Amino acid sequence: MSADDFSEHVEVTRPGSRVVHAWRRPGGTRPVLAVHGLSSTSRLWTWLLAEDPDVDLIAADLSGRGASTPRSDASTLAGHVADQLAVLDALELEAVDVLGMSLGGFVAVQLAATAPERVRSLTLLDGGPPMVRRPTSREQLEAAFADRTARLGTDWPDLAGYVDFVVAHTAPLLDPADPHLATCLAHDLERGRDGGRVRLDGRALVDDAADVFLTDAAADALRRLAVPAQLLYAEWSVGAGSTPAYTDDEVAAVVAASEGPLRAELLPGHDHAGVVMSPSGAAASARALRRSLAATG
Repeated sequence: MSADDFSEHVEVTRPGSRVVHAWRRPGGTRPVLAVHGLSSTSRLWTWLLAEDPDVDLIAADLSGRGASTPRSDASTLAGHVADQLAVLDALELEAVDVLGMSLGGFVAVQLAATAPERVRSLTLLDGGPPMVRRPTSREQLEAAFADRTARLGTDWPDLAGYVDFVVAHTAPLLDPADPHLATCLAHDLERGRDGGRVRLDGRALVDDAADVFLTDAAADALRRLAVPAQLLYAEWSVGAGSTPAYTDDEVAAVVAASEGPLRAELLPGHDHAGVVMSPSGAAASARALRRSLAATG
């Protein structure tokens, strides 16, 4: 099983004739809304679906990623929350468990704070709580994510070249021969496995990063969090030995400040991408999701 096996596809029209594309792979669990990261797409969940084929998973391409139209105005967490709620409405889903990775974790927390009646639980994968060490200007953000925006100016002749670039510049612990990685990254490209330009809006990427790092939106949403939440956080950020997004002490402080809703677990031996984009990381993420489903069952 993989994200290639999504059996349902919905197109949700948003203001300004913008369209959000979402997919569902029905399963035996309660419905789970999965929100991908900053430069990814709905196919991020390929590894998790392979690890736990019974999950009833709904995943959209965020605006400006994959098949979904970029916004004409600034991209924000609040804008993504509105889009996710529109997807739930289109599928006639009143309440869901929410799974979010990286930027998706921040969107998930904002969603739970904005519409708590629509969210049963949160499973956050290396994202969601505000980060202590973060860029302080848009220029720093543009430099920090230059590896992502560097993908955009090339008409990739084939998928293999694009995969090699992503592994070399963004995710050095991933296996370039992993077939799930090919499935995931093919959805980035205009022609899929035949290459093309990357379907990623660079302005939206930096806008979203700015809302996460340069505003208090993430901290404000976390303070309002009332639904059960689990955070699975990686030992490293990019590659073995790199400084993580969250240290143990930082996570302990966030958990203590939450006074109950948030629990956390370290995923050792993995970097940020590997929390989902590796068999072992996907297995740990699936276990965390299952705990969330069981705790609110």
